[in-house]
Amino acid sequence: MLTKSSRPRGRPRTFDEGEALQKATQIFWSKSYDGVAIDDLIAGMGVGRQSLYSVFGDKRTLFLRVLRAYAERKGAGAAQALFSPPVLSDAIGGFLRHAVEVATEEGAVPGCLMVCVAPLVDDAEVRQFLKDAAAGGLALVERRFHDGIRAGEIPPDFPVTARARHVLDLARGMTLHAQIGEPRKTLLIDAEAAANLMVPQGIKSAN
Repeated sequence: MLTKSSRPRGRPRTFDEGEALQKATQIFWSKSYDGVAIDDLIAGMGVGRQSLYSVFGDKRTLFLRVLRAYAERKGAGAAQALFSPPVLSDAIGGFLRHAVEVATEEGAVPGCLMVCVAPLVDDAEVRQFLKDAAAGGLALVERRFHDGIRAGEIPPDFPVTARARHVLDLARGMTLHAQIGEPRKTLLIDAEAAANLMVPQGIKSAN
């Protein structure tokens, strides 16, 4: 009489999915989306062709997954940098410093996947994702400025939305400067100066 085997069907997975995604991030970051071939991903991620397609999908699907995971990590770090300091100017400075540190991370390609790579991808879903991410980032910085208004650090008529856009533009600009080789030390000094411009010292609520 034949009995069913308890062994799982197929070969067991021999790679860590999260680690493979991290490797894919670096591949897309260094080669750009259009410059990456499936063979680059297979070699760089340490997975077989069949595993790549069965676990991660095709190149486009993998890139979207990489982009979402990257944005989630970056967003969590940015939110912590923005909301941990109790003083508004320190919070804006921390947010800009975080952008610099991510863009100049040791062992990584300079820049940012969402600023330097993803905008060049001709794909409607990628473009929509970037728009949604930008809107989320703007809302986050606006929220921190509103906290500053409630704390009496800035007046009620402070131009919250315009200033939040300026902060995000500064972060993107520093990221692009990092990509072309500007030293981290210089960019961190710039981040501190920019934070002081965004929240000038001495501005207080009339109340």
